[in-house]
Amino acid sequence: MESYKKEFIEFMVDSNVLKFGEFTLKSGRKSPFFMNAGAYVTGAQLRQLGQYYAKAIYEHYGDDFDVLFGPAYKGIPLSVATTIAFSELYGKEIRYCSNRKEVKDHGDTGILLGSKINDGDKVVIIEDVTTSGKSIEETFPIIKAQADVEIVGLMVSLNRMERGLSSNASALDEIQEKYGFPANAIVTMEDVVECLYQKEYKGQILIDDERKKAIDAYYAEYGVK
Repeated sequence: MESYKKEFIEFMVDSNVLKFGEFTLKSGRKSPFFMNAGAYVTGAQLRQLGQYYAKAIYEHYGDDFDVLFGPAYKGIPLSVATTIAFSELYGKEIRYCSNRKEVKDHGDTGILLGSKINDGDKVVIIEDVTTSGKSIEETFPIIKAQADVEIVGLMVSLNRMERGLSSNASALDEIQEKYGFPANAIVTMEDVVECLYQKEYKGQILIDDERKKAIDAYYAEYGVK
């Protein structure tokens, strides 16, 4: 495993973002693990997170894009932190944009926060995690309703490696098939298991045999065939 992947997995654990237990996801699935980007709360955490995302986006999509779109609510700090990191690491000024859950009718009106989206813009979407592709069903129409844009791709931090909403393909593969743009992640759940299974980290084993059995059972039901 590449060293940066191991570092990022440990960063998620240290930030209390990656947890193990029993969780009900937005998709309705019961999962033995959960990733919550809302737990990144300090300046140091957000700075480091933005750098991980910026490096992954640069690796997969380069810097030929104009806007980084982070869907409300968790995508808002992700887009801000990553545009800052992009400027620091690569000297490229990317605009951030997010949506509001409710349209604002006074002052800075409309559905968007940050930059407006203009005809001809190239957009990268940034999210914490995509389980079933449901979130993109909500985000894609919002972006396309703003202007005639090209969506370059989607970047998430964790690929959960499970089926999407309507096929046996992974959620990320299903997004690419349905919407026509690539979807990538900093790390996969397979990377997480490889990194943590039966390996002590800071005095504890986060994935022991029992937890590995629960993860395997989850993928037997929801994993990519």
